[in-house]
Amino acid sequence: MQPPRRPRPRPWDPKKPRDAEATPDWHRARAKACEGIGNPGGSPEATRRAFNKRFLLDLAEDWQQHGREVFKRVRRESPAADLKVCALLVPREMKLEHSGGVKAMTDEQLERTLEAIESLMAQRAAGLGANAKVIEGEAEVVPSLPAPGSGGTKMPKV
Repeated sequence: MQPPRRPRPRPWDPKKPRDAEATPDWHRARAKACEGIGNPGGSPEATRRAFNKRFLLDLAEDWQQHGREVFKRVRRESPAADLKVCALLVPREMKLEHSGGVKAMTDEQLERTLEAIESLMAQRAAGLGANAKVIEGEAEVVPSLPAPGSGGTKMPKV
């Protein structure tokens, strides 16, 4: 069994107020360098909320002044950036809940649904023949990678 550890000696007594001469030089230098940095008046969460609020208010004001014109210019000059912004606004996960479904439908609802589907299919078939375009061509062999685990790594000759 090891003897109990003794506490590390401290250069000052934590219960007594520290005077300027007892404060190490490195501590004074760091305190001076860090003046004005940090959050002396509150918690980090409150600071983050305050920053977010100010940022959103500034953004709303800027939108009121320039919003529509900026969107038009970005869409014209940089469509990829415009599409990226739109994609970022869509939630990544969307919860969809359904209840009952087909099992909860009455016979009349099922019949109306089937009639609607059949009429849509008939409209599509009638319109498809008129708008169809035939593309003629020939299939060609394209070399591909071997199947995993087949042992072959050479490309086939064409």
